[in-house]
Amino acid sequence: MSQTSPFIPYELGKYLLFFMLCIGVYKFKSKSIIGLVMLALLIPSAFFDRSGEVTRSSLIFNLMGPINVAMAIWFFQGKTISKLQLIRLLRISLLPLISILASTIFKTPSYNDLEFSLGANFATSGGGGSNQVSTVLGLGMFISFIFLINKWNLTGYRLTDFLLFFLFGFQGLLTFSRGGILGGALGMMIVVYFVIKTPKKKKNFFRLPNLGKAFLLSIFLIMITFQLADSLTGGLLSLRYLGETEGTLAGTKEKSLNSITTGRVDIFLEDMELWADAPILGVGAGASSYMRNFSHFYLSHVEMSRLLSEHGILGLLYFALLLYVLILVLLRKQTPMEKGIMVAFFVIALYTTFHAAMRTYLTPLFIGLSLIYVKPSKPKKQRPKGVKKLEPLVSEPIPAT
Repeated sequence: MSQTSPFIPYELGKYLLFFMLCIGVYKFKSKSIIGLVMLALLIPSAFFDRSGEVTRSSLIFNLMGPINVAMAIWFFQGKTISKLQLIRLLRISLLPLISILASTIFKTPSYNDLEFSLGANFATSGGGGSNQVSTVLGLGMFISFIFLINKWNLTGYRLTDFLLFFLFGFQGLLTFSRGGILGGALGMMIVVYFVIKTPKKKKNFFRLPNLGKAFLLSIFLIMITFQLADSLTGGLLSLRYLGETEGTLAGTKEKSLNSITTGRVDIFLEDMELWADAPILGVGAGASSYMRNFSHFYLSHVEMSRLLSEHGILGLLYFALLLYVLILVLLRKQTPMEKGIMVAFFVIALYTTFHAAMRTYLTPLFIGLSLIYVKPSKPKKQRPKGVKKLEPLVSEPIPAT
């Protein structure tokens, strides 16, 4: 998006995350066996290439995402923070997302000059990949929603908080890339589920927010946002989310799961064929895109199929350990709100691997963050009604004699 490559690599975030995680693991003496095993499972496929076309840059490109996930699990597992630190963490994590939102808005041409189609829109993505930009904006929508329903201070003004939520959703919809927005909506539903399913007595004990005005306003704002974006695009946005393409509307192409997912099913199936040919160690890291028949040179959008085709059984074990980590997050005892946020982090990160693989730093980072344990805040001691606070017997220090 910033057009600074090669002076500043466009994937600088992934490299910086890797180095910071390495420093963190060394400094804090992290001892997560799961992360270490996941890292070891990736090593064999780095030493062979059945396609004969994998370059060093493509090898790093394909391995860096899974390596960062393993490193994040290695570092973050067992870490503990307070609720106040969680709020600060969410606020800080929103800052780079706001900068990306601002960049996409400023780089978007006048709406009168925009031409929409039933494909991804790069003009509203700030010049970046619409899939990745949509993922970032969807995550920003989710985090701002968390602040809204909890009435946590974000910008200092309630109206500005709602405006930020609206802008993340509106600009994300205009990218015409569905994955990121659906991921943000999925995270919101998970948090709401954990709050709703909590009994009323426990809601008071855990001081859970009353999903009243803020929640209803958020839902209303989502509906208005979609209607505005759909009206601006001449109804093409709703057709896009219904899975229609230019071909299906013209009658030249049959609507199918593959057309709805923009060819991801075909890539997934061809990855499975590569895995069947090399079930033990796979075809080698980065080799799958060169060995497919019909989706040649297309990068995998589903990380699970890429792990299986390029890493074989070891990739299957890697993904199984990832699901095991999700089970640990689900079984961990936390307050419903904190647990909902952490589960949502993991699910959004995992869901992103099914439409954008691991091309951004968001998946490794938020899988790692989901492993942090949030210490419950100590409830304030309440005095019985009618009992006043006793004043100190001595209001001023007694002078020494």
